[in-house]
Amino acid sequence: MASPNAEVPQLFDEVKARMAIQRAARQGAATFLLERAQIDLIERLETVLRSFDPALDLGTPGGLFATALKRAERVSMIDHVGEVAPGDPTIAYRNLDGQDLKLDAGRYGLIVSGLWLQRVNDLPGILAQVRRALKPDGLFLAAFVGGNSLAELRDCLLRAESEITGSAALRVFPFVDVRAAGQLLQRAGLALPVTDSEKLTIRYGSFFALAAEWRAMASSASLLRRPGTPPLTRRVLFRAAELYAERHADTDGRLRATVEIVWMSGWAPHESQQKPLKPGSAKARLEDALADIASRKKFD
Repeated sequence: MASPNAEVPQLFDEVKARMAIQRAARQGAATFLLERAQIDLIERLETVLRSFDPALDLGTPGGLFATALKRAERVSMIDHVGEVAPGDPTIAYRNLDGQDLKLDAGRYGLIVSGLWLQRVNDLPGILAQVRRALKPDGLFLAAFVGGNSLAELRDCLLRAESEITGSAALRVFPFVDVRAAGQLLQRAGLALPVTDSEKLTIRYGSFFALAAEWRAMASSASLLRRPGTPPLTRRVLFRAAELYAERHADTDGRLRATVEIVWMSGWAPHESQQKPLKPGSAKARLEDALADIASRKKFD
């Protein structure tokens, strides 16, 4: 495994993340969010009236994005935990160990990623590698779990642990919000960056059903434990369950959980792309335009 960059904050334990995904795959992974994202991916690509070749699926659990890339003649998949069985002979599979993607410069016309980037320690570094690997005018399109996700769970765990122990540790993934996603695309040098998000409300029969489903999505037990961080105790969990039922239950007793899916897209720069106007290049002054609008309103 590649040694972590000392300058990059290490939030996730790669070994624990790999084990969590492998365990979820063995026990029957929950894939409904991935399947929803796969449908969205297909719809988004249908609006782009061109073909991309070759295409790469970067880290999507189960390779669900790779199987949706019907218009690309050559599709490859980077599996970061070795949990994808190469059952589709039309897709070239490669395992990834560490944060170095080992991608050839200017190779891909399309790179997609589904619900993986929220687990990456060095997201700016990964996006820089993606930018380098795209052909000129190549497209990057990715979905990941965003900043407003599981706010209810985060709040109840913090309150319960603070109440019982007098302090609290980070127990839920830190998620990137939609604004920061756009800034990261620009930082990576991708042109025409676009980000948007969708909030979903998922309902559960109990706090522990929620925890079990997110464990089946391999979204637990992957945070890097800092020295001195106490384990999450049963007492804290049961108190969090009580708080969740008090604060986030519907009238039928089922519990609400908010999930935000953030989409980001950007293009490798190319001379054919639209360019923003240079400052001072406008042919009319804003002051004159506003005065014209005001004068027209007088006669409406």
